[in-house]
Amino acid sequence: MGFFSFLGRVLFASLFILSAWQMFDDFGDDGGPATKELAPKLAIVQNYLATKLGNGVQNIDVRHFVAASIVLKGLGGFLFVFGSSLGAYILLYHLAYTTPLLYDFYNYKYGEPAFFAALQEFLQCVALLGALLFFLGMRNSIPRKQLRKKTPKTKTV
Repeated sequence: MGFFSFLGRVLFASLFILSAWQMFDDFGDDGGPATKELAPKLAIVQNYLATKLGNGVQNIDVRHFVAASIVLKGLGGFLFVFGSSLGAYILLYHLAYTTPLLYDFYNYKYGEPAFFAALQEFLQCVALLGALLFFLGMRNSIPRKQLRKKTPKTKTV
């Protein structure tokens, strides 16, 4: 059972680790293609925060956002392979802040091809989030050590 659990964690984490590796290879001086995709979406978030909180809101640098995603994916995936709850929490955090931003199906009209593509990717990320929650729930429900019943010693007279 232990081998299959490890294999499952490796296969699950490989999604994040390989994605982080690809983003790292493409990063370059300008941040790579991820920055081009995220820049307009982060601008919308920045404008929303500025209207709600005022003009004192810090500017979100897209390259820092992409670099943080690379670190969270890589570190979280690596720790998750070894069964660390911290790795699962890091991946949960990454999915929680990137999923609604990247796959904004709610900005498209129903019936458009872009709507269905974004919705499919959004639901896939929600399923990954559910798998991580399941892992954490199962990890917390199983006791670390099985208590052994001590057999009472017989008293000799």
